[in-house]
Order: sequence, then structure tokens, then C-alpha cells
Amino acid sequence: MDAIIRLKEIKSLLKNVDVISAMEEGFIQYSNGNAIVPPVGEMLFDEPKGETHIKYGYIKNDEFSVIKVASGFYDNPKLGISSSQGLMLLLSQKTGQPISLLLDEGYLTDIRSAAAGALAAKYFAPKNVKAIGVIGTGIQARLQLEYIQKITTCKTVFLWGRNAENAKKMQSELSTSLDMTIAKNPTEIAQRCNLIITTTPATAPLLFSKDILPGTHITAVGSDTSEKQELDDKLLANADIVVSDSLSQSESRGEIYRARQNGSLQANKVIELGYAIQTPSLQRTNDKQTSIVDLTGVAVQDIMIAKIIYNNFKRRQL
Repeated sequence: MDAIIRLKEIKSLLKNVDVISAMEEGFIQYSNGNAIVPPVGEMLFDEPKGETHIKYGYIKNDEFSVIKVASGFYDNPKLGISSSQGLMLLLSQKTGQPISLLLDEGYLTDIRSAAAGALAAKYFAPKNVKAIGVIGTGIQARLQLEYIQKITTCKTVFLWGRNAENAKKMQSELSTSLDMTIAKNPTEIAQRCNLIITTTPATAPLLFSKDILPGTHITAVGSDTSEKQELDDKLLANADIVVSDSLSQSESRGEIYRARQNGSLQANKVIELGYAIQTPSLQRTNDKQTSIVDLTGVAVQDIMIAKIIYNNFKRRQL
């Protein structure tokens, strides 16, 4: 193995990298059929509550394949450790030899998810973002807010989370850069914001069609298993644009899966992200359209960000 790269160095190697553009390239490769991404492997735990996802694949005619293990254990902060954990392994496509182990502790998964959220906003958010709504107060909520600032100049944010203490802490820590208000409930966010990001592990809807402002864009990040759901089925049924990061994954997980299981959404209404960002006619054409991007997390994102880290590491050694 050429290198074991730990979290501190990974963060250094990621500085000044345009991760949003890397995610865009990855999704295009994926939708164009140039990436091999097998079905997601996962383990779900009850005591304590948590999950481990295994995602892997490769881009054709590339140098590497990547295997990623990422976990989320919700009680970890009580133990003084991050809820996100994980690692990525790069292997040679030609020989199968391990090339590098990235001990990122789940950090790269968090970053690539936030960058995908910003990418979704780049193509589907309304031009005039009046206020940003964030549902959730964890790591991903913070990173989504950080990365969305690369796409929009809007600084008005409404935040809601089940844990009021976490919401107040997040408001206090981000008050110097954002005008943040803690909402009473998700309905208030729906009624005040036209760009909403959901980042929770909820298993019952938090947002409902009747509350959403016309022209709202929603990026749904939290629902990445078959059990999770943050959006009411009617929201997807009534939306003008429904986008999946992976059509194949949306057959078994995410908001689109739940809506289709309940008979509220037809398969032919859903378009894949990598295809949509290459096809302007499939993107938002006016600020009256309601759009939803369902991000379940695709291995091609892990491939792209792992390659960035390793290639930057090699350049630093020269």
C-alpha cells in the first residue's frame, strides 16, 4: 500500500479544492453510463441507534476503484466522538492492489454530501432566494449551510431541529456570518423559505405540500435508507421537477422510493441528476416551479473525492 492518510492531513489536502465541480463531473459520468456502482450495502443497528453504509465502484478507464465504509451513530456525541465515522480504500483498477487508505472518520462523506446539496441548488434553486430553511442541527446541516453559501448570496436562514439546545448552539456559532432565526416548527420554515434543506434521520414526514411556498426548491439529504422519510408523498407528487441522484438507488431508498411505494409518484416523473445538469430544458425555467432533489448518496461521489485526496497527496510528496 502506497499511503495511509489520516484525517488531519485529509483536511489539509482538501483546502482550495472545488468539490462542487468534482461532484458535478462525477454525476455526469454516472448518468452517462461511465461509472460502475453496485447496490449499496448497509447494516442498521438499534442499540445504540446507528447505521453503516458500504458504497463502492469505479469510473471506466480510470486508475482507481474505491470502497467506502461510512457510519452514523447518533449517540456518539454523548461519548465525545463524532456521529460520523468511516474510511475509504483506493485500489488499482488494473491489479486490484490496495493503493491508499483514507482514514477520514466519515469527514469526506459529509463534505461530498454537502457539495452535492450545493450542486442541486446551483441548477434547481430559484434565482431569488428569499430565505434558506434548514431542518436538522447536526454535522450535515452545518456543512450544507457552508456549501450553499458558494451558490447563493442569501444570508437569511431559518433553522429547526428536534433538539432545541443544539439549535441555539448552532445559531450562536453561525451568527457572525448568517442572520439565523430558530423556527418554531418545520411548518414555519416551509412558510418562510423558498430554499429548504432537510438533513434529519426522520422516519415520518416533516414537510407537507400544503405549507410549501410556490417556487420552493427542496434538497432532501437525510433519507438514505428505505425506512427514512422527511417529505410528505404529496410534496413529490405535486412538484414540477423531481430529481434523483441515482434512479437505481431510488428504487430501494429515499424520498422517491417512499412516494412510489405509496403510489403517489410515477417513475416517469423522476429525472436523474447527472442527466438533468446536462440538459437545460430539464432544469428550473422560472421561479414559480417547485423542485425537489432527493440525495441518497452515490458511490461516484466517493470515487471523485477520494481521487482528489490521493492525487493531492502524491503531488505534495514531489
